[in-house]
This record gives sequence, structure tokens and C-alpha cells, in this order.
Amino acid sequence: MPAFQSDLGTSERPIVVVSAPQKATWQGTVWLFLLVGIGISLFISIVEDLTGMPTSRSAPGTRGPSFMFNNSDVAPVSLDDLTVTFESIRGCDEAKKELEDIVEFLKDPEKFQAMGGHLPKGALLVGPPGCGKTLLAKAIAKDAGVAFFYATGSEFDELYVGVGARRVRELFSAAKLHAPALIFIDEIDALGGKRSKSDHSYSRMTLNQLLAEMDGFNSNKDSVFVLAATNTPDTLDTALTRPGRLDTTIAIDPPDMKGRAEVLQVYLDKIKKDSTVNAMEIARGTTGFTGAELSNLVNIAAIRAAVLNKAKVTKDEIEYAKDRVMMGTESKKVIPEEERRVTAFHEGAHALSAILLRDQGAEPVHKATIVPRGSGIMGLVQQVPEKDRYSQSKRQCLARLKVCVAGRVGEELLLGSDDVTTGASSDFQQATNMARNMVRRFGFSDQVGFVDYGDTSDWTYISDETKKKMEGEVNRLVADAYKDTKAMLITHRKELEIIAESLLKYETLTGEDLNKILKGESIPPRPTRIVSTSNANNMPSAGNKGKNAVPIS
Repeated sequence: MPAFQSDLGTSERPIVVVSAPQKATWQGTVWLFLLVGIGISLFISIVEDLTGMPTSRSAPGTRGPSFMFNNSDVAPVSLDDLTVTFESIRGCDEAKKELEDIVEFLKDPEKFQAMGGHLPKGALLVGPPGCGKTLLAKAIAKDAGVAFFYATGSEFDELYVGVGARRVRELFSAAKLHAPALIFIDEIDALGGKRSKSDHSYSRMTLNQLLAEMDGFNSNKDSVFVLAATNTPDTLDTALTRPGRLDTTIAIDPPDMKGRAEVLQVYLDKIKKDSTVNAMEIARGTTGFTGAELSNLVNIAAIRAAVLNKAKVTKDEIEYAKDRVMMGTESKKVIPEEERRVTAFHEGAHALSAILLRDQGAEPVHKATIVPRGSGIMGLVQQVPEKDRYSQSKRQCLARLKVCVAGRVGEELLLGSDDVTTGASSDFQQATNMARNMVRRFGFSDQVGFVDYGDTSDWTYISDETKKKMEGEVNRLVADAYKDTKAMLITHRKELEIIAESLLKYETLTGEDLNKILKGESIPPRPTRIVSTSNANNMPSAGNKGKNAVPIS
């Protein structure tokens, strides 16, 4: 080190560092204020979302700013967007009559107030999916000309505590601002399910807020009505359905035959069809279908007609659509001839027994087919009642038992008892369920008596002797049905062989075809099914799937 640097940094020769002063700029000041503002806004948003408490920035009836959802007003659905009216809805006349009072209340609340009565606050629509609960709610708002607020139960469910409760408050605040108004909450079971100790605090908070809002508004003064819908009413919290809240329950059931015909006519009028398409005839074969399912059926038929380049939808396309909905897509694979023959005797026995047992209560045969379906169905006999039934007699139940076991009898007559297949497994399942209901629930067994034993889960109080007696009666009913059916089909074996051979030739026979065949009359020719010959040996047999069902609609 040089000598002149050796004493640098000592007390005698200290090192002094001099820096030039920096002047504050306006850009730095702006950035500082901007960062502070962002931090404060983010903090307020977090507090709102976690506590559910609105700030002065949130106007009544609006959603406050949040980092979880858009800053949009809670606004009613425009009446121009509601195109459905009570007049245009078909198939639920009883429900419409009950809901007319709500329309009248929303139109003219003063008339009800003048009587001194307490106007209802809400109602619950109960029914399976596709029955028109949402359509009815829209029709109420449209006919009454009131503000319509739509929400689903899942919209109030959120990860952060308090968000659901805040959304409930916002919804009711907006409805009061736009009164008279109708609030419709679809799938309310997602919001108003029964509370338990294991529930999270945020879900209880949301439900409690809904209960508080329904208690907090005066229906006479605020003119707000709450309509909710669910298909599982037994899961709702009792506090939600008590008087003063959703105290009126309106059942929206699948339409009856007349209702189905009306619904079908609405959808059929929207497509091009010929004179062979009859709404009442379709309705007769679609027992239990909802409005949505009927709409889907007509749409499938229209698509089928377009694929086939037809000018109009015919009865054939309707039958195709019905089979596809009820039985699955038709398989194009070829079944080995010996298995087709087994299936023909199996389904032929079902069909013949149903025809022979008509005077004993069996439903008429609509169709018998040995066309395989993609869902594993190798054949099927469809029975369609002449009218909707709401109860069954003992004689009808016994006839159904015999029709169910007839498929196995047909196999036994063709193959012998040692070579029958497993194709009757679903038939035996249906027969067993029917026999058990006859013994345990319907009081059709003299040995067991007129006692409802319900499901096996409630059998803790039933003695072993009684259980043994019930199962013995079930076995007896099925065995007697099998014995009687076997004797009947042995007597009519010639007719069974005629039907089986016709099924092998035509694959599908209608009830009218079967009657003509049994009378010795000829049936009109029909196009053969176009199938692929590939993988024929890999097609599951009737014995492998056990899907030879006998649906009795």
C-alpha cells in the first residue's frame, strides 16, 4: 500500500462521503397514494365478503364491490323476456287453479287487505324435474305483471362466510324496491336443507338470513311473494315450511293421460306431421312422462324424420323416439340365430300370456320386439294401460305375476328345464317385488294378514317366525304363478310357436299385429332392419344381461 494511503480512515484523516440531495417528484407521490388506495379498497372488500356486512358504498338492492363476483345490480327479469302465460301451459290444471289465487293477490292486494285477512308470504312447488315448476313461476309473474326475481339455491352457497347471507339480503331489498314482486328460488333444498350440528356456520347463516327476511317483511305492505321449488321436500328445514313462511305446498305431478295429450299437442303443432300422428295415442303409451320428456320425445321424432329426408313426421318416427327414450338406442349388431330364437320364445311367451290373461286384469300389449338395444336389452314386451290407473286389484297383481314369469316358461318349453338362460333375471326381480308388496303392504295374503310391514329396515321389531311366514308367502305366490302360467302356455303352445316365428321374421310386432296373427290373418310387410355383421359373436346374449323386461306402464 502506498505510504500516502496508509493513514486514510484514521481519526486524523477520516473518509467523508457526500451524496447529492434527491428531490421528491409528483410521479412518486401519485404511486404512493395509488398503492394506499388499492390496499384500503381490498381490505374493505375482504371485510364485506367475510362478514356479509354492507358498507355505505353499497346502495340498497345492489351487490357491493367484491373480488369474487361482478359488480352488478340485483335486477328483476324483464317481463318482455317472459313469454309463457297460464293460458299456454298445459297438463297441470289442478296446480294452475291453486296458483290463480297468488296471481289475484299480486294483481290486486288491496282486495285481500280490505277483508282484514293475513296475506300469505310464500308457497312451495313440489314435484319431479321437468313437470313445469319454473314455467308456472314465470307464468304467475307474467299474468300478474309484477317484477320477477329468479335465483337458485346454489347461488347463495359460497366458500366465504357471510356471502350467502348478504346475497339473501340484497335479493329481498331489491324485491321490496320493485314491489309488487315475485321472488322465485329454484332448487331451494340446496339452501334450505335441514340443519344439523355438523353443518358449516356459513350455511346456517344463509338459511337463518332467509328465515329472518321472510319474517321481516309485511306481505300486506310490501307486496312481495316468495315462491320456491324442490323435488325433495322431505329434506327441507321445518322452520322454512312453518306457517308464515312457505306454508302452502302445491304438488306439481306428471300429467295424466289427458294432460299428456294436451302437452303433446302443443309440441306437435310446432313440427310438420302427417295424419298418422295422434296426440292421444302417444299419450296412452307414455304413462309417467313429464312435460320435458314429452318435448324431448317430439324433438327426437322430428330429428329422425329430417335424417331420413322425410317431408313430415309420421307415426313411425314417433314410435322410434318412444322406443329410444324408454328402451335405449337400437343396436345394429347381428345376434346368433339360436339366441334370437330363445329371445323370440321368451318375448312371445310374455306377449301371449298377456293376451290370454286380459280377462283377468292383464294390461293390453302395445308392442313385442326382439330388436336388441344398446343398454343390453335383448327383447321387450310393452304393455300399455287403456287409461291411467291409480290403484291395482289383487286380480291385476296376480295377472302381472304370471306375465312376468312367462318368459322363463317360454324358454323351458323350447329348451327344457336344464338349458334355460339367465335372461329372466329382471323378470323374476319384478315378480318378487310385486309378491313382496302383495304380502307386506297390500294385505293380499291371508296367512300374513292385513298388516303393513314396510321395508326390511323396519324389521327390528318383527319376530323371526313372522319373517319366515312372509317369505314363505312370497315364494308361494311366485311359484303358483309359474305353475299356472306353464299349464296355460302348454295348452296354447301352438299359438306360442306362431308368435315366436313371427317375431323371428318381423322382429317387432304391435298389439294389432299379434291379434291378426292369432286369428290367422296376414300382416302388412315392413322393411327389414339394416344391421352390421361384424362382431356378431361378441354380442352379449339374453342370458348374459338378463334384460328381457316386461314394463307395465
